[in-house]
Amino acid sequence: MYGYYQQPYGSGNRGDFFKHLFFDNNVLSRLLLVNSAVFVFAVLLNLLEWLFDPGVPVTFVERWFALPSNIPMLLTRPWTLLTYMFLHEGFLHLLFNMIMLYFGGVVFLEYFSGKKLLWTYIAGGLTGALFFIAAFNIFPAFATVNQRAIVLGASASVLAIIIAIATYIPDYSVILFLIGRVKLKYLAIAFVLLDLLSIRSGNPGGHIAHLGGALWGFIYAMSLKKGNDFYGFLYTIKLPDFSIFKSAKKPNFKTSRPNNGRPLNDDEYNKRKADKQKEIDRILDKISKSGYSSLTKKEKELLFKSSGKN
Repeated sequence: MYGYYQQPYGSGNRGDFFKHLFFDNNVLSRLLLVNSAVFVFAVLLNLLEWLFDPGVPVTFVERWFALPSNIPMLLTRPWTLLTYMFLHEGFLHLLFNMIMLYFGGVVFLEYFSGKKLLWTYIAGGLTGALFFIAAFNIFPAFATVNQRAIVLGASASVLAIIIAIATYIPDYSVILFLIGRVKLKYLAIAFVLLDLLSIRSGNPGGHIAHLGGALWGFIYAMSLKKGNDFYGFLYTIKLPDFSIFKSAKKPNFKTSRPNNGRPLNDDEYNKRKADKQKEIDRILDKISKSGYSSLTKKEKELLFKSSGKN
């Protein structure tokens, strides 16, 4: 299976690209926007704190919104289980995670809905948090740092998305700069091995959290392959509208995939294509007999979308 990414916004300028990237009314744009906005807000808040207390060892944002491994401290700030996955230590940390989120999110959305993307991000982050807390409270190697250890970043959430789609479609190929065409399964294995081999580095908590997110992505994708969706009861939650810039309405992109995310085989695809062509022929015949004004709104929309693909 070969994958490729089509630029969705035509040949507009960079301003249009970034406007759609951050402010389109879809989950991927919302996640990119929220992470970026939280980073800017945290930088400004930290700057304000530094101006009044330049010697502070741990910033206000880290104290109250990063995830602590110490359980008594966690019980006083349980919201950090969620907030930590939207915080970043520096710009390069944010940039790398957002590039990976964009890359993984684009492929993920070829097969699944935006709501699945959102809940995979959150569930992967929560699983990463549990891995971090458990490891730092169980293994003696972390006993001396458990009282002050914290973790922050979207990496566990992002890795859950990438591992989920790599597990669901392992032979999907992407083209990487300076590397060439690589199957997602090999990319996923490389990410997991890198985190395993890096646990003894200067950021063991982060790498352990990554492995938790990766495990959730694998478990969720395997459940989808069996026809089970853990998030079903969450889909009734209405998501906020982050779309600030109003642009001309673009026709929806239709795919040949049914709602369960399984790609159609050749016979199913050809049958669907033939049925659609018959409907278009019927509409054209209706126009020739009764004129364009005789079409229903639904018939006009179908004709318009069909003509736009030619």
